[in-house]
Amino acid sequence: MELITVLIALVLLMISIYWAVKRPKHLPPSPGIALPVVGHLYLLERDPRQQFKKWSHKFGDVFSLKLGQETVIVLNSFDSIKEAFVKQGDKFSDRPKMSLLSTYVPHITKGLTLSSGAEWKEQRTVTYAILKKFGMGKNILADKITEEVNAFINELAKGKGKVFRSMQIRGLINVSVSNIICSIIFGKRFAFDDPKINHLTAKINELVLNSGVSKFNFLPFLRYLPSFKVNTSKFIANSFVLHDFAVFMVNEIKSKHDANGLDNYILSYIHEMEKVNESNEPTNLSEVSLIRNIENLFLAGTETTSSTILWSLLFVLRYPETQKKIYREIAEMVGSERTPSCSDRPQLKYLNAFIMETQRMGSLVPFAISHVCTEDTVLNGFTIPSGAQVIPNLDAVLKDEKIWGDPENFRPERFLDEEGNLMKREELIPFSIGRRICLGESLAKMELFLFLSSMFQRFEFLPVDPNHVSTEKPVFAGIIAAPPFEVRCVSRIK
Repeated sequence: MELITVLIALVLLMISIYWAVKRPKHLPPSPGIALPVVGHLYLLERDPRQQFKKWSHKFGDVFSLKLGQETVIVLNSFDSIKEAFVKQGDKFSDRPKMSLLSTYVPHITKGLTLSSGAEWKEQRTVTYAILKKFGMGKNILADKITEEVNAFINELAKGKGKVFRSMQIRGLINVSVSNIICSIIFGKRFAFDDPKINHLTAKINELVLNSGVSKFNFLPFLRYLPSFKVNTSKFIANSFVLHDFAVFMVNEIKSKHDANGLDNYILSYIHEMEKVNESNEPTNLSEVSLIRNIENLFLAGTETTSSTILWSLLFVLRYPETQKKIYREIAEMVGSERTPSCSDRPQLKYLNAFIMETQRMGSLVPFAISHVCTEDTVLNGFTIPSGAQVIPNLDAVLKDEKIWGDPENFRPERFLDEEGNLMKREELIPFSIGRRICLGESLAKMELFLFLSSMFQRFEFLPVDPNHVSTEKPVFAGIIAAPPFEVRCVSRIK
């Protein structure tokens, strides 16, 4: 027994010496011993948020991990994230190569979200210009959003005060939000009972909730194990549902191509692609990237908005006084004779503060999407080697006691000054910051305001049992989803 203990101690000592020699100098500190092959993966919990919080308290705002063969840097403060993604954005704007997923999901590193370099810059520039033309961030898009809001409100009204499960509401919101994206990308919307859009949004929901950090991303050899297929088959299958839908819609719109009518994203993109090709200039615009862009826009724009709205409903159930304040403000500033519009946004200060606090407390995308450092650089006094993956711990910023004082309390008033005016806090970064900030931020903010203002104007949302509001922990997956709950939607129209 003593011999076995000695041997284990020697092995651990040799491992420590090996990684100490191999470890780049001045790398941020790490927790525990990085084992051969797996690195620190054996230490990681399924939901590492609290674990990262403990490590940041012990090792500082920046620490490093060895995940498989990858060097991973975790940024745990607003200042460190801002330093990397804003002040040194030219060195921290690329994405990991995703070599494992590329084997199963074609062209995954094309398009907007997971691309790098010239591909990403051109896709983002062209897509942003097209979306801006169709009204992103402007009131002209509000009409399309309001149309979907009204359709959603009518669906809730059909319930006549009945109990809705949160997943039922999620399904309705997903169709509404997807229709907003459809109107921009395809120039058309789908009915609430259309099987195609319902099937798509259901698969997007499954895709997002099964796209969290996985050991398979860092241990490619695991693809040869039977368990790999079990764990990834649904993710891959759902990816192809979205891919096939995008291909179908592109082909359908191309078949009805009217050279004089660039009334949707697809035709506008193709028009830009043809212009560049005719000029014989080098370009990354292609139909492959177009299809990936469509997939990315649906993934980024559907689940995040619907999940934020679900969190909003759960928070008013848990904190009913917030709903009373929201409604009083809407009744005073808007009334009940008309639907709230974007022009009401500056006057509905408490509602805006409530939305901000929901985004902060919900912490929907706690680690965003990893970046890659493209050259050896210095951050917070540490060496960040070229090729290292960089994880922005947005959750640490949104729950930072130094910034918020009482981060575990749901308190919209933290975003209002003494006169009740809205305060913008730069540390509120649910969409991340820097060059890779969410492209649809302004659209999402407009959607959240128009949906929630109309919902709270029209309905009072009540718990089924006031003494037993859901206190379950949130679901940690690709996003932090609200736990299941039930709600009664009682019309305020008598």
